[in-house]
Amino acid sequence: MSEVVVVGPARRGLAGTVAVPGDKSIAHRALLLGALADGVSRVVGFPGGADTRSTLGAVRALGVRAEETADVVLVEGAGPELGERIRTTIDCGNSGTTMRLAAGLAAGAHGTVVLDGDASLRRRPMERVAEPLRRMGAEVATTDGRAPLTVRGGALGAIDWVLPVPSAQVKSAVLLAGLRARGTTRVREPHPSRDHTERLLPAFGVEVTREGEGVAVAGGQPLRAAEVPALIDELPVLAVAAALAEGTTTIAGAAELRVKESDRLAALEQLGRLGVGLSTTADGLVVRGSAGRPLHAGRIASLGDHRIAMAFAVAGLVADAGVEIVDPACAAVSFPGFFERLAALGATVERR
Repeated sequence: MSEVVVVGPARRGLAGTVAVPGDKSIAHRALLLGALADGVSRVVGFPGGADTRSTLGAVRALGVRAEETADVVLVEGAGPELGERIRTTIDCGNSGTTMRLAAGLAAGAHGTVVLDGDASLRRRPMERVAEPLRRMGAEVATTDGRAPLTVRGGALGAIDWVLPVPSAQVKSAVLLAGLRARGTTRVREPHPSRDHTERLLPAFGVEVTREGEGVAVAGGQPLRAAEVPALIDELPVLAVAAALAEGTTTIAGAAELRVKESDRLAALEQLGRLGVGLSTTADGLVVRGSAGRPLHAGRIASLGDHRIAMAFAVAGLVADAGVEIVDPACAAVSFPGFFERLAALGATVERR
């Protein structure tokens, strides 16, 4: 039988202080850039969830020493020799970020890296990252367009790549490969996606050029070690906030959410069970707010997606009799101890 947790309003309001884990997206990139840098990088506030541990395992599999103490990780970078002459398999678990970004790193090294993951990750599209890396000169084999991926890297040439759909992960993979390519690599996208990589690269000494709707990096730039305070992650919880707002909130340009750990747009349709007026589009949501009125009690499925589990836990705080969340353990992917900390603040949290 699946585990169920019920989250309801706090009896006396929420109060207290809790420490939250660092931002998962920043932590992934900090580890990988630290691996490619010369010297020792220090990642502070490392979130100990399953996804970032997959990336920690990836840099170690590429031959880098990375030591973890409490919430700090020290990464002894290999510099431009990262992954050279290595043959390894990296288990990416459920982390698409690990798989796609590690593919970008592996493309620039003379070695062979197999990237695999769990059943959920094996269903996610990987040709979108394989194709630009092939254009740069790497050999990348997918399994019917999905994982496992086999990357045989080598000498790369820069490309000017236009993303067919916005994707921070694919953009980052191409930029990481571009750091070891001849010439200047440019990535353009139809709509802006998250820019963690572009913001972090200068901290490692890399010059990044923003060009209208794109970004460019010149190959051959040395990366220096850095200290990165891995900070705080958005749309699922914003949809919950929109459900309580006054008026109608429209979210567009989010088609990529359909191929995350779950189809997050479809998963958010479960807000309807809580009395929220909501409809989905091909690339977004239209949410009709309740102007602050409490949501209804209801039962939802996390679908194994940490963001869905945590977003509906927040919804439970403003539901008249709480929200039942089936399979809540997935929250540990990015926030181990999430429900315990929520309870410590005064929320009603009951496990069944």
